[in-house]
Order: sequence, then C-alpha cells, then structure tokens
Amino acid sequence: MTSQPPGLAEESGPSLGESELALNPFDGLPYSSRYYKLLEQRRALPIWAARFIFLEQLESSPSGVVLVCGEPGSGKSTQIPQWCAEFALARGFQKGQVTVTQPSPQAALSLALRVADEMDLTLGHEVGYSIPQEDCTGPDTLLRFCWDRLLLQEVASTRGTGSWGVLVLDEVQERSVASDSLQGLLRDTSLGDLPGDPKVVVVTDQAFEPKLRAFWDNPPVVHVPREPGESPIPVYRDTVPTNRAEAACQAVLELCQKEDPGDVLVYLPSEEEISLCCESLSREAGLLALQGPPPRVLPLHPGCGQAIQAVYEDTDTGARKVVVTHWLADFSFSLPSIRHVIDSGMELRSSFLELEAPLLPPPRVWEENLSPLVLLLKRKQIAEPGECHFLDLPAPEALMQALEDLDYLAALDDDGDLSDLGIILSEFPLAPELAKALLASCEFNCVDEMLTLAAMLTAAPGFTRPPLCAKEAALRRALEHADGDHSSLIQVYEAFIQNGADETWCQARGLNWAALCQARKLREELLELMQRIELPLSQPAFGSEQNRRDLQKALVSGYFLKCPRRPNLVVASGLRKKRLGNGAGEPEARKRTEFRFYEIGVKETRGSIRACSAGVEWVGKTTTKSLGIPLSPPHSPARTLSETPQNPEETPAAELGEGPAIWVKLRIADPSADPGGLTRAGPRRGFFSGVLVIGDRRP
Repeated sequence: MTSQPPGLAEESGPSLGESELALNPFDGLPYSSRYYKLLEQRRALPIWAARFIFLEQLESSPSGVVLVCGEPGSGKSTQIPQWCAEFALARGFQKGQVTVTQPSPQAALSLALRVADEMDLTLGHEVGYSIPQEDCTGPDTLLRFCWDRLLLQEVASTRGTGSWGVLVLDEVQERSVASDSLQGLLRDTSLGDLPGDPKVVVVTDQAFEPKLRAFWDNPPVVHVPREPGESPIPVYRDTVPTNRAEAACQAVLELCQKEDPGDVLVYLPSEEEISLCCESLSREAGLLALQGPPPRVLPLHPGCGQAIQAVYEDTDTGARKVVVTHWLADFSFSLPSIRHVIDSGMELRSSFLELEAPLLPPPRVWEENLSPLVLLLKRKQIAEPGECHFLDLPAPEALMQALEDLDYLAALDDDGDLSDLGIILSEFPLAPELAKALLASCEFNCVDEMLTLAAMLTAAPGFTRPPLCAKEAALRRALEHADGDHSSLIQVYEAFIQNGADETWCQARGLNWAALCQARKLREELLELMQRIELPLSQPAFGSEQNRRDLQKALVSGYFLKCPRRPNLVVASGLRKKRLGNGAGEPEARKRTEFRFYEIGVKETRGSIRACSAGVEWVGKTTTKSLGIPLSPPHSPARTLSETPQNPEETPAAELGEGPAIWVKLRIADPSADPGGLTRAGPRRGFFSGVLVIGDRRP
C-alpha cells in the first residue's frame, strides 16, 4: 500500500497530470476520471468546509468522542466516514477498522455503495457493509457500514466495545433502540483507557445537540455551516383526499404535464399505498403526451431489497425519476436531483402519540417491545457486568414487562440472569417468542416448517397490497391454507421455491418478490445457525395431520402469551375497536374451543393482525398445565402494546366472553385527519426547490 499522505488528492486540483499520476492511498491504484468528477461534487457540500476542524478534533478529543451537528443534506453521512477512514489510515489501521452504523439496513447498503464510488474503491474489499442476511465484507475491509441492531448484537456478544477503531453513530436523532442502547453501553466506557485508543463520532441533527452534549459530558462539537439559498416553498391543498395514493399520482402527473425540471419524491404512509401509487403512475404515465421519455417510477421501502439502488442510477434517456417512499427516505438517502416533494403529511407509528408529530422523533424505547433489548443486555452482563444508561429511560413498566415475558419464556434463571435456554435464544436474530417456537420445533419434529415460518414472519411482508383484479385474487386464494395465516405463509414460500423463485410468478399473484428472496436468505442463515449449534433437524412433512398438530404446538410454545380465546381478541385501531368474533358457518363446538395465536402488524393503513392462526382446545390446557401459567397472567391482563382502555363507555372485558380480553392498539389516531389511525408527519428532511403537500391543511 502506498505511503502517500491521505487526502492529498482531495486538496489539489484534478489536473490531467494528477489524474495520471495520483494514487489512491487505500489500494495503491491510480484514481479514475469518475473520482475527480465526484470530488468536485463533494467539495460543493456544506460539510466540506469543516473537514480539517473535524480531523483535528478527532485526534485531540480528551474523551475520544466527537459530536458532529448539521442540517440534513449537508453531506455528513457520506463524508464523515471517508474522513474517519483517512484518520485511521494515517495510523496504519493498527487500531481496527472504521464502523459506521445506520438505523436501517437499506441506508447502510445505500451509503456503502455511494461511498465506495466516491472513494474509487471496490465494494466488498476496502469498503463493505453488514446487513441482515448479507455480509459484504472481507479481510481487507477498512470501512464498514452496518445496521445498528447488528452492531448491538456484536457488542453484546463480546467483551469490551468490539473490534472497531473508529465508530461513527449516524442519524442518532432518529432514536432507534439500538442506537440509544449503543450510546448507553459506551457512555461509561473510558475510551482513552481502552487498548487501541478507539474513537466515537456521533452524527446528529442540530436540534438534538443540547441533549447529546449533556449526555456525553460536553465533548468537542463540529458544526456544519449552513448552505446559503432559499427555503423550499410549500403549496397546500385545502381538501383532504380520500385516496392518498391516487391523489399523489395525480399530483405527479400534473408536474409532468407542466414539464417542470427535476426529479420528484413522494411520501405516503404505508407500503401498500406506495405499491398502489407506483402501479398507477406506471400505467398512467405511458398515456401522457410528453416531449421526453415517460418518468421512471421507483419505490423505496424495506421490501425493495437491493433494488433501492436504482434511485441513484443515472438514466441515459434523461427520464425524470419519481421516487415513492415513506419514512425510509429520512434515513441517509441523499437525493440531490430531487426538486419536488409531494407529501401526504401522514405517517404510521406503532403507538399512541400526540396528533402533531414533534420536531424530532420520540425515543423508540418508549414505543417498542423491549424483550429483545433486555435479552441482549442480559447477554452483555454475562461477558461483562454493567448497566446500560439510556438517553431517555424507558418506562419501568415496559422493562418489568420485558423481564416478565422473558421469564415466562424460561430465558431467565432464578437469579434473573440468562438461563441456558436464554443464551441460545439470544443467538437467533429473531424475536424471543419466535426463537422459542423455533427451538420447540426440535422437540415436535417440525423444524423444516418452523424455519420457513420464522423467515417469513421476520422478513418484509410478502403481501404489500390487495389484489388488483379477480384473476389475481383467485391465484392468491389458491395459496391460502385452512389453518390460518401461519400455514398460509409456509404454503406461499414453498410455492415460491417450487416455481424457481420466479419474479413473474410473484407479480401475477401480487407477491413481493424481493421480500420472498429476503425470506429465503434468512431461512438459510437460520438453518446454518441451527447446524452450528448442533440442534436436531427434521424432514419436511408439511400438509400431514401430525405435522399440523406439531406445528401448532411449537407455535404455542413461543406464543402462549398471545393465545386468547378467539371471541376475546379485541383490536383497537385509533378510536375504533373490533372484536374478532366467530366466523359464519363454523361448528358451535369449534367456536367455543378455538384459540388464536397472533402477530401484531402495523404495516398497512388499516388496523390489522399480521398473522393469526386457529388452535384447538388443547392449546389452553397445554399452556396452563405444562407451562404452569394461564394464557394471560392474572397480574397483567392486557398482554399487548398498551393498557386496556379505561373509558367507561367501552365494552367491559367481562362482557366479551370467557377468559381475559386482549387489547391491541395497532397505531396512533388523528381523528381530525384520518379515522384509520394515521398521524400528522413531522418536518421532512433535505433541501428541495419546491414542496407540494397533499392531504394536509395550512397550520
């Protein structure tokens, strides 16, 4: 590797002689012409003026922590990792690699591709990424982009802070559980006393700076200069559309007919609406009489997989790009070509909040189930005792609920530490109850089916929209299973594999091809993990009566806390509630004995249960007698996301039938805007020349 000082090429002009002679200090090869083209764009970013200040603070920080604050779109997410790599290169990479965390896997993948391009390096060699079901790194990787939850699992499994030399915590203002937990684990660690003198860089929005400065005990702060220019001009539509997807489609078509230059970014609340809007745009855009080529419609959500990189690709035809997305676009997706934003003004959340979203997102530890986090923290205590300090403490009731759930799963011993079973559960990249069901399948000889089901429940949803026509609905109904959603998911996956994982086959049935491919990768990863732990496997037997019973028993072993009698399952979506009653035409004996084990789902625009399957009478007996607990513990009658509503006008639980009532609050409600459970979205990030807001009202 060349000994050329890092950053030399960045400081000199891209002359012809330089482009022929200058060598990349990371791989020793000459820079390409594209490198200099991108270098000019990098120099124009607002953060470029803070380059030397940042490197000086990184070298001299007494605590080893540097805080970087700047506005969205200033170049923080792409430039800070490169400068940290230069810093580590100057030290000969003797202190470990540079690791950069992102709150979503898609953002980590996107940034890795962009930064590798800007650094003129090969993805998977000097620059890599680690996301679920895909580790694109190697022995020569110097700069790694990583999903923050994966890094938390790595830190929880090792003594100390990990194998990195410089850690960049990006987008911490998004308040993901993993990002807050990583900061808590590092808070009381004296980085200067650790071997290798590791450094931590915390990158955030300016509005979050005061809280982080207090949390990290006043570290050096690098402020990114503001970019001069005019602010975007919002245009409000007075009427709230009944169909947001169709309204967004019409707004895009109006822009195309006016032929205003620039790409378009569309915000919609759910993946279902994104899918419907993209299909409508693709169909309608071809009918427009435009001078140029029709717009290129690109969805951007977690179910897209690697297809999200199409938003960065330059089109030779000069076609306008229309990117249809939701909250994911707020995570480190810098789209400089965007000139117009069409915003529904709404977003989906998994708990009840104020009607107006705050300036910064609330902590996710206030909203999410903390059982997976507590399981990891308990695992960290095995390797190195200590407490985790949170930026904002979760509710004591939520922590106690998480400990209680883990105790019922037998993941804790009598002293409150991880049991042998709990240690195995923490190895799986699954929710604790799903991991327990997978382990139970070893006893009930249905491992093959549970592997498929675990992968399908963990991956992105295979269904992102309702059928568009009768033919598609008939093809989809052929994949349904009489036992319910869980067996239907297995049947969908097996049909997908039997048809060669064909994308056309998926499109004909309205299935998400990228999500099913993701499920296949996750299943392979889970199978490899079970083989490594030397857990027993079983042969496929899906469809037999014995396998049906064994699969239900394995599911109940993990989901016994989500097994109400069917007449008592109450779904509260916003201000509305619905009891899932008995189906018409079913035998009365079966109606009285059936249970439902379910998954909570908040993906779509309506309150819904993501997966719900029927059990039989032995479910209650087995859960009570074998596990020694009732279906819902007497000291905690509401076993879901929130407390049972206390409104006296609501139906009392005692009137709903036998057994405890299960209340499920699936999402927040803004009755003034949408009774289906959406809330007003907060300010959108980034710099745009024009903003068109649909479905909102002038404040």
